[in-house]
Amino acid sequence: MYRFLAVMLITWPPLAPAASRDAAAASGAPATTQAAAPRAVPRTDRNSQIAHLQLVEKARKGRIDVYFLGDSITRRWGTSDEQYKHLLANWRANFFGWNAANFGWGADQVQNILWRVENGELEGVNPKVIVLLAGTNNIGGRRATDAADVESRAGNVAAALEMLVETCRRKAPGAVIILTGITPRKDVMPIIDRVNERLAALADGKRVRYVNINEKLADADGNFHQGMALDGLHLDVKGYQVWADALRPILTELLGPPGKEDHAPPPTGDPKAAGG
Repeated sequence: MYRFLAVMLITWPPLAPAASRDAAAASGAPATTQAAAPRAVPRTDRNSQIAHLQLVEKARKGRIDVYFLGDSITRRWGTSDEQYKHLLANWRANFFGWNAANFGWGADQVQNILWRVENGELEGVNPKVIVLLAGTNNIGGRRATDAADVESRAGNVAAALEMLVETCRRKAPGAVIILTGITPRKDVMPIIDRVNERLAALADGKRVRYVNINEKLADADGNFHQGMALDGLHLDVKGYQVWADALRPILTELLGPPGKEDHAPPPTGDPKAAGG
């Protein structure tokens, strides 16, 4: 594995600076990549490279009918990390029997997720459903200066998400995609709301569905209701249950009730936490 990793370190193109960990994504720092046009961009930090290899291997195991894709908000729900075991218990309580697997990774911007999807993490998986939540790390925590700034930043994020949706449809043409609106973040709700309007317009009610849980999570300014979030960005069990309550009726419609057995691959975690 590490000989292969060394080759990747030499051959990957440079990456514009991105938040290094989940905590950085919650810090309120401005997003560091505002690409003029959407493109796939790999993460260059060693931990993310190892995590990518683990997720590629995970994609080849078991049976995956429900494929969760996103950043740290998605990742923490289905990770094997000890500190999030209460979130994994909630994940299993809601999705066991639907063969659900989690492919979130912390601090990813949409461009990074696009790169992962284009480089093996969705290859040959053929899920029936893809649940996607991404974009908060592109927006960051910096307030918009004016309406033009809102439109510019929201347009960049929405365009990247639209490309990610199209890539998922190409890689998994049989899957129904459930787009989840970007969840609340204080000081940048005008941008989030504008992106979510664009996402809602992508939904056709058949092959692409859209869910927005923000009113149940927070007020209009992005202040989370009590117990919904850990740090003003990442969800706690109560917040994840709100998301699950929005997803489960759609999964039941598409897949039927969950089975008594589950054949999804086991959860993966942060390589650094595991000593990787």
